[in-house]
Amino acid sequence: MISVVIATHDSEMTLVRTLAALVPGALAGIVREVIVADAGSRDQTATVADIAGCRFVLTDAPLGARLTAAAASARAQWLLFLRPGLVLHGAWLDETARFVQEAEFGADAGARAAVFRMTGATGRRHPALAEALALVAATLGAPPRPDQGLLIGKALYEALGGHRGDSADPERGLLRRLGRRRIVTLSGGAAIAKP
Repeated sequence: MISVVIATHDSEMTLVRTLAALVPGALAGIVREVIVADAGSRDQTATVADIAGCRFVLTDAPLGARLTAAAASARAQWLLFLRPGLVLHGAWLDETARFVQEAEFGADAGARAAVFRMTGATGRRHPALAEALALVAATLGAPPRPDQGLLIGKALYEALGGHRGDSADPERGLLRRLGRRRIVTLSGGAAIAKP
C-alpha cells in the first residue's frame, strides 16, 4: 500500500527509531517497502537499513534529487516521506489506512496529501506544552513542516514535479506547491526523537 522514503546522511541512531516505529505497519501490510536514500553516510546507516530489510540507495545527489529518484523507484502507489528521527505513534496505522482509502475512493480521488500531528519531541521535559503549542500553530493556519512527514499519492507527487533538485529546501517547496487546502493533518501522532 505505501512505500516509505527516508533521506539519510549519518543518521544511524535516528534511523533506528524511525524504522522501529514502522514495524507494526509492515506487519499489518500497510508498509510495503522502505527506501533509504543516503548521501554517503560514514556511520552505520547502511548497516541499520540492511538489517531492517530496507532498500538502500546511495548517491551524492542533492536532497531533492535523492527523494525524487527514490520516489520514482517506489513500487507502491502511495509515498510516505519521513525524516530520520520522526517516530510515528498512536493511531497512525488506522489514520493512514483510512486516509488512503478515502483518498482513493472519494470525490477528489488522489488530490489530497496528509501530514501527521506533531506531539513534541520524545524525551522533552514538557511534552504536553509542546503538543499544545503545535496544535495552536496548526489551528492558526501555520503551514505544515517537513518534520511532520508527508503521505502523498505517487500520481499527485509526479504531477507536482516531485521534490525539486535545485531547490534550497525541496521538502518545504513541495509542501508549498501542494498548498494548505490540499493537506490533511492526521490525528495519529508523530514526535521527533532526540539524538
